[in-house]
Amino acid sequence: MNSIYKKVMLSVSSVLGLTLATGPATAGEDPYVYYGINFEQFEYRLGDEKDLLVWDGDAFVGTDEVKLRLRSSGDYSLDDSAFEALEHQGLVQVPVSDFFDAKAGLRYDSPVGENRGYAVLGFQGLAPQWFEVDGDVFLSEKGDLSARLEVDYELLLTNRLILTPTAEIDVAFSDDEEIGVGSGLSSIETGLRLSYDLVGRSIAPYVGVNYERSFGQTRDYAREDGEAADDVALVAGLRLLF
Repeated sequence: MNSIYKKVMLSVSSVLGLTLATGPATAGEDPYVYYGINFEQFEYRLGDEKDLLVWDGDAFVGTDEVKLRLRSSGDYSLDDSAFEALEHQGLVQVPVSDFFDAKAGLRYDSPVGENRGYAVLGFQGLAPQWFEVDGDVFLSEKGDLSARLEVDYELLLTNRLILTPTAEIDVAFSDDEEIGVGSGLSSIETGLRLSYDLVGRSIAPYVGVNYERSFGQTRDYAREDGEAADDVALVAGLRLLF
């Protein structure tokens, strides 16, 4: 499996390099370059088991034809004064239809157990009824395959008051005991956040609730480490867009 991972990593790296080197074709004028920073979650979680600082955001630069994204997410335990999880991704993203982009890149995790590197292939876009969908397939350096699906929906109660339900599902296709992940459905995280847009909609404070649950062997690994299989947390934070 390590040889498969190396081949996939080489292919992904080649695609990224070729895409960045060539860029989009233009007819006599330079493409307009967009850039920005977006944090969908930057929050404090008051949970049943522990209190956490959590973030999930990305920075991007590119054109309508190709974008480079750097994504970061993490959980910091205020009780233990330590990171519970850190995930970073470097991605190239290109449009494949009016509403969806394809993406490819690399991911690096610093979980409680062993660190992991991954090759990433995925998609992102707007599904019918304006659901925001983000799906990824990951191949780790150990040869383990996993997938993640994230879905959220913004319900406008007023022009500025927004209710956002979210869901994230993680599935693994083999056991990776070193990082506490078992095969099958490994975890589900759902949330409901009520935000209010301020400062030209670039800053939106919010409150809400978040629920996480692990399943199968992943749940058993968590219990062996003294962790709870599920957790409900009240959340308060900011959504930032610059």
